[in-house]
Amino acid sequence: MDSTKHIVMAIFFSLVILAVGTIGYMLIEGWSALDAFYMTVITYSTVGYGEVHTVSEAGRLYTIFLIFLGVGFFMYVAGSVIQFMVEGNIRTVLGRRKLDRKINHLKDHYIICGYGRIGRVLCETLKSSPIDLVVIESIEKLVPEMNTDQILYLCGDASDESLLLQAGIQRAKGLVAALGTDAENVFLVLTARQLAPKLLITARASDMDVSKKLRAAGADIVESPYEMGATRMAQRITRPTVTTFLDLAFGSKRTDIQMEEIPINPCSSLHDVMLKDSGIRQNFNLIIIAIKKPNGSMIFNPSFEARISSGDTVIAVGESENLQNLEKVLNPC
Repeated sequence: MDSTKHIVMAIFFSLVILAVGTIGYMLIEGWSALDAFYMTVITYSTVGYGEVHTVSEAGRLYTIFLIFLGVGFFMYVAGSVIQFMVEGNIRTVLGRRKLDRKINHLKDHYIICGYGRIGRVLCETLKSSPIDLVVIESIEKLVPEMNTDQILYLCGDASDESLLLQAGIQRAKGLVAALGTDAENVFLVLTARQLAPKLLITARASDMDVSKKLRAAGADIVESPYEMGATRMAQRITRPTVTTFLDLAFGSKRTDIQMEEIPINPCSSLHDVMLKDSGIRQNFNLIIIAIKKPNGSMIFNPSFEARISSGDTVIAVGESENLQNLEKVLNPC
């Protein structure tokens, strides 16, 4: 039993003893409720201001019993309070409430289920973007790491419906299933899809057979870290220059050159404007390498006469500051 439960039990039994003591004096001595309660308090606390009324022999025996009970229980309560304060549970409780308040105010955030090797790296990468995150982790020994990483988190089984609701799954934009086993991820995806039918769900899989099960369960995107790692190693061997460029665009070691996707808002001044007239290359020193249309089609290496319209998403490469300035132009509203 942890110290928080000790405190709760101590308060509960204190109230029980006060009630029993008051009722006992009322029955034995025939006193009023106030006199009986007062006598119980001064006896239980061993203050001993004096008897309210003359006490009978039975009342004296009852008082002795309350004194011994009060001294023993007072020592127990004092020890529980000291333990509670020394272990820092007050700070933990207040910190937990603060985290819960922040989670309750989140909207269009992502829920990361699992803070193992993959989950932690994923969170570190996403923290550099303007994306709100909530982690659900069942292993309590990872709590200090999440506190150090300043991550909003909940402890417990990620497939627990009440915990997913507490994480704001119905307000979230997406969920990542990165639990330790495929079975856990399949069950999590099933539960999440039932709670939020329109949620974007990304799941981790160990092989292709599990990928099919995850998609059948409701996952929109399924990724296998092993397959991705093997493919990346092959690309480094066959296309070293390409992988070096991708490291510059997506890696965390260098942040001045990045690749970014930016949707175009209808209120943008560049809506329905040709690339040659947009000034993107001249004013922002960026390269547009592709334009994604609302129907999902992709125009690679678009010509200077290609138009960018609302609903399109441009994929640009350049310095991060210039990408941010372009995003302000494309999404001014």
